Formats: sequence, C-alpha cells, structure tokens
Amino acid sequence: MDRSALNDLLNHASAVIHRVDDPVPAPPAEIPEGQLYTGVDLGTAYLTVVVLDHQHKLLAGEYTFAEVARDGLVVDYIGAVDLVRQMKSRLEARLGRELRLAASGYPPGVPPAEVRATGNVVEAAGFECTALVDEPTAANVLLCIQDGVIVDVGGGTTGIAVVQDGEVVYTADEATGGTHLSLVIAGAENISFYEAERRKLDPKNQPALFPTIRPVLEKVASIISRHIDGYAVPEVVLVGGTSGFHRMAEVVAEYTGLPAWVPDYPQWVTPIGMAMQVNEKRLGK
Repeated sequence: MDRSALNDLLNHASAVIHRVDDPVPAPPAEIPEGQLYTGVDLGTAYLTVVVLDHQHKLLAGEYTFAEVARDGLVVDYIGAVDLVRQMKSRLEARLGRELRLAASGYPPGVPPAEVRATGNVVEAAGFECTALVDEPTAANVLLCIQDGVIVDVGGGTTGIAVVQDGEVVYTADEATGGTHLSLVIAGAENISFYEAERRKLDPKNQPALFPTIRPVLEKVASIISRHIDGYAVPEVVLVGGTSGFHRMAEVVAEYTGLPAWVPDYPQWVTPIGMAMQVNEKRLGK
C-alpha cells in the first residue's frame, strides 16, 4: 500500500471513528451483509475498539482513556472487561448488528500468560477472540511494508518490528512511551499527570512542550537504533498515538540516520491491523 492510499484510508478511519459522538446510528444501507470483525487494543493509556466489514472497510470505532493495562500487562481485569463490554454494546447499538469475532494484540516480548490474559478480557466482554498478534506485526497488516522497521510507540512501550521481503524477521519491545512524556511534562510544569496528558494531546501545545520532552523522544530513537543494528532497513515507519507528537519523526531520523515518517492518524493503524487479523476459526480450536 503506498503512502497516499494509506493516508486516504486513515483519513476515512478518523472520520468514521469521530462519528462516535453522533447520536444518529449509521444508516442500515451502510452496513453490508456478512461477518463484522473487531479489533480491541488494550493500550497503556487508551483502549480502542474498531469494527470492519468482511472487506476490511472501517465501519465504526471508539476510544477511551483507561488505565487497565500497563506495558502489555492487564492490571485491572474487571475494569478492562467492563470497558470493552460497554464499548461493544454501544457499537452494536450504532451498527444494528451483533459483534461476535474479535482480535487483539500485545507488545512484543510479553509473557504467554499475559498474552492469554488479554485474550481472556476480550472473551469475557462477549467476543470470540480468534487471533492475538504482536502490535508492530498487526500494524504491518495494514501498512504492507516490504522492507523497513515499524515502530509502535504506545502509551507505555515502544514496539519494534523489522520487516524484510514483507515478513517480520525481528521484534522487540522496551518501556518508554506516551506516559513517560506526560510524566516529564507534569514534573517540569508542576501539574498533575492528567493535566499533563491533556496538554500533551493538544497539537497547539506541542511546539512549546517539545524542548521539555525531546530527551524522551531521543530515548525512543535510541531504542530503535539499538534494535535495528545489524539490519539493512531503508526507513522507519512510526505508528501509535505518541508517534504523532510534534517533530517526533524528525528526532528519530536525526538519531538513526534513516528516513522516518508517520502516517496520518497513526493511533488507528494498530487496532485496524488487529481487526484485519480476525478469522473465522476460534483461537486455540
């Protein structure tokens, strides 16, 4: 998928997802017959649910601030189940259809027991979880990168996938993400974490905040540089909500010496890729 086509898809994704605030459900004519597929992304800071049709067209989605997972580990099982169940119910009401099949993901390197816990959350919320995939690999289901490195900068971790000839040949994950940016801003400005999070997410504030959080962005860049050492990769593709911060791609390019770019609306790439991994065969069956 070329960058123009990808950005067209993500612009559509943003328009669809932001319709979550519209009380009027989508007209039935917009909801095709056939199975619907759901991606559930349990992030450190945000929980995102997206719904695709059987042709992988995005139909609807929601996101909400949530502290139910940390670095890929479910730390509030009941809270996670309740939130996913509520989001599922609202999306079903908007679409007029049952959401049955779902996929989710995890940062690379998460222990198998914790990966299963993520699947258990999805199942307890009323889905059949048919796939669990590491987050950078999920992102590439949508991005279709043939050669390069995909970096998913989430709330708590930076996940890396080196892709060669369209196949993921190496994955890694380290703590450092959007939560760390918020903590640095909170400390520098003597404000609460939640106020720092609010300021960080407002693009109008980001140029002024950039000097404060640049060391954290450089830490992310150093993680990338270390993990791609020895691999001949031509470019870095940044996804995840944190990657959209002002001048992040510029910092990564300077540090790694490689071209770096961020697709429009990078926060939707991974959950859409998760939903694209849904299959009709139930996980483990």
